[in-house]
Amino acid sequence: MDWLQIVVLALVQGLTEFLPVSSSAHLILVPILTGWEDQGLAFDVALHFGSLAAVFIYFRHEIISLSSNWLRSLPGLSKTMNSKQDAEARLAWAVILGTIPVGILGFIFEELIGTVLRSPLYLASGLIVFGLVLAWADYQHKGARDEYTLGWKEVLFIGCAQAVSLFPGTSRSGITMTAGLMLGLSRQSAARFSFLLSIPVIIVACFLETAKLLETGESVAWAPILAGTLLSGLSAYLCIHYFLVFIQRVGMLPFVIYRIALGVFLLWLFL
Repeated sequence: MDWLQIVVLALVQGLTEFLPVSSSAHLILVPILTGWEDQGLAFDVALHFGSLAAVFIYFRHEIISLSSNWLRSLPGLSKTMNSKQDAEARLAWAVILGTIPVGILGFIFEELIGTVLRSPLYLASGLIVFGLVLAWADYQHKGARDEYTLGWKEVLFIGCAQAVSLFPGTSRSGITMTAGLMLGLSRQSAARFSFLLSIPVIIVACFLETAKLLETGESVAWAPILAGTLLSGLSAYLCIHYFLVFIQRVGMLPFVIYRIALGVFLLWLFL
């Protein structure tokens, strides 16, 4: 890989991982549209690790608090908890519960997702259809609930929505935010819960990709790896920060327009 490819792919991963525009679609499309060779498994791991580091650093205080209160809620370790600690423990359990559906479906349909559904036409369909669903949810949005008020059935609903993101072009963050908006969460609360849900998903993705990398014995060029990790992490961190401010003021419409425009462009290009 040359440095232009490294920079472009790292920025694409970092900026689109947490935006409702589908990072997987962009990472699939960039090599198709540019003619670049596949960046390799090691670089993919680096990009995901950068995104994971960004969300950990940005939500570090919340993660520490949620983790400690989750541990306090375990049988045999339970102690007297105040209402705030109890709410944080329930939110931590909600993140775990909301991750289960995507884990099950990802295991069952791994081969189909990695081959057939990577077609640009499927990407275009996912971008347009789920972009319109996001537009509808945001237009109907009148809620002001926060993520701590979610019940178990609501968490499972968002978790099942996250499983739908296995269809390329859907956007994991986009579909989970859409589900959150449907349940009456505020835009920022829907986004925050979506970002927290991303943590176990990205951890599992990093673990699986690292295991495959060790099996293949692929050589590692450390300079591109480090550069890709840093760029992906920095751009993801800035994206999270400014996205939370942006949606509070503007809403989801700009992302909907972008998704539909990109989907139409792909249909024109490949049909």
